[in-house]
Amino acid sequence: MPASGIPLASALRQAFREGYSWSDLRADALAGLVVGVVALPLSMALAVASGVPPQHGLYTALVAGGLIALLGGSRVQVSGPTAAFVVLLAPVSARFGLAGLLIASLMAGALLVAMGLARMGRFIEFVPYPVTTGFTAGIAVVIATLQAKDFLGLQVAGNPEHYLDRVRALAQALPTANPWDAAVGGLTLALLLLWPRLTSRVPAPLVALAIAAAVAAVCAARVPGFAVATIGSRFHSLGPDGQLLAGIPRQLPSFAWPWSRPGAGGVAPGLSFELVRDLLPSAFAIAMLGAIESLLSAVVADGMTGRKHDPDAELVAQGAGNLVAPFFGGFAATGALARTATNVRAGARSPLAAVVHALSILAALLLLAPLLGFLPMASLAALLLLVAWHMSERKHVRYVLQRAPRSDVLVLLACFGLTVVFDMVVAVTAGLVLSSLLFIRRMAEVSGVTLVGDSHPHLDAPLPRGVVLYDVAGPLFFGAAQSALSALETVEKRGLRAVVLDVADVPAIDATGLVNLESLIARLNRDGVKVILGGAQEQPMRAFARAGWRNRKGRLRIFRDVGRAIDNARTFAETPLSRRGPEESPTAGTD
Repeated sequence: MPASGIPLASALRQAFREGYSWSDLRADALAGLVVGVVALPLSMALAVASGVPPQHGLYTALVAGGLIALLGGSRVQVSGPTAAFVVLLAPVSARFGLAGLLIASLMAGALLVAMGLARMGRFIEFVPYPVTTGFTAGIAVVIATLQAKDFLGLQVAGNPEHYLDRVRALAQALPTANPWDAAVGGLTLALLLLWPRLTSRVPAPLVALAIAAAVAAVCAARVPGFAVATIGSRFHSLGPDGQLLAGIPRQLPSFAWPWSRPGAGGVAPGLSFELVRDLLPSAFAIAMLGAIESLLSAVVADGMTGRKHDPDAELVAQGAGNLVAPFFGGFAATGALARTATNVRAGARSPLAAVVHALSILAALLLLAPLLGFLPMASLAALLLLVAWHMSERKHVRYVLQRAPRSDVLVLLACFGLTVVFDMVVAVTAGLVLSSLLFIRRMAEVSGVTLVGDSHPHLDAPLPRGVVLYDVAGPLFFGAAQSALSALETVEKRGLRAVVLDVADVPAIDATGLVNLESLIARLNRDGVKVILGGAQEQPMRAFARAGWRNRKGRLRIFRDVGRAIDNARTFAETPLSRRGPEESPTAGTD
């Protein structure tokens, strides 16, 4: 895509341009059906975990998943509700209801579109690995903790917003555990773990949840006292004629303004500046996590397929999906790594596979809605427990803890702890700040000034008396300039005529570096010492020019070549003081 163009060239258009055959369509259709089977229970489980009825997860996968596939910059990425969002969405829905969740998703979509149009897709490369590993592992712990309620059938009083309060509430509710819920949840978890060892042709979630639902239905009819919570018993909706329906309504998602949906207490909040202001931090967090997760998932997909995605087009598509979905009851969506990997392994060749995945969700919504009401809540919790285990990054965490520098270990542990105790926004912000400070320290450690002897490669003869040569290495920026140039503070100035600074190994200099270097030159000039810079690279030369530096006879010369700088120092030192013109006098003005 041209650098000047707006990033709206979708991967689907590129696939058609390269040639798309019936065999490609058949492969995409089969892959989309496989992913749809996997996404169906996950979408419902993630909606429940986020604090809204399960059909809203299906609406998200249907509307956002299909639209993002049509506009996105990755050929095989599958988008929809993801587990990483749960820790952000659950507090929003608890405080503002469904309406608040949809409005926050809408605002996040606008932010994502703006990020894509501003070409910020490449910025994901600047998020350090320990930061992403730390907050991903923290999210996994929070998700797993949240599933204890439905997995054990606990009767928890209230819905605490903070993690430590949730753990306390769950611990206090342990005496209310329902052994039947725990048994169904344990059966589902066992099937999820064991089925892939038997065959991979049929997705494990389809088998595990179907068997668990069938077992629960049979036991409810034949075993006295058997009772487990199901989607049908937990959630209700209004039918077309106003009657109360159990479970998931068998109907297409309907258009409605997000602020007209039920808010806290079941009352529509309407649209107000105060509500937008209160939701802005959550919307920003959703947008940041959506950008990070979708682009990381696209990078993994590139590694599996050997293709390259367009990160800016992907951000615009993710934003468009999150802008449109809330008007049809869908909430925040992003690229889903597990579903994307399943899509690739199933043979997907273009974004049409993700479109088929969305259509299969639609078919299930219209044809299977009554049956979906029999799914036990404990089974959905078991599915999310397995998702949390897979996203825990345990191998990567172990690798960083065992082999990475201690500073990276500190960043990982800080991000993990802050994600669990507070939230992802605090964790990522603190992680980026801490990583930046540690990076500055590392750069300061590699920056320095060294007195060079006669072994310098540009010295074919010893330097004359009164000339010294220093090698300056590393970037001269605000974190390193003072310490790097401090070695020149102790230069013996008696009998000294010229100081040559080899700056060939200085790739960059900022305002702080310029100020420190200018102060050093001024001090040496006051003592009658000329300063000669040699080997200046492009960025430092541009910085010198912007700062108004010029060759100052008798005081300062700047060369791109170190050899010429040394020759100039020889000529200056070997010229008797009495033979120098007034312009070469150490006390002469600048030209």
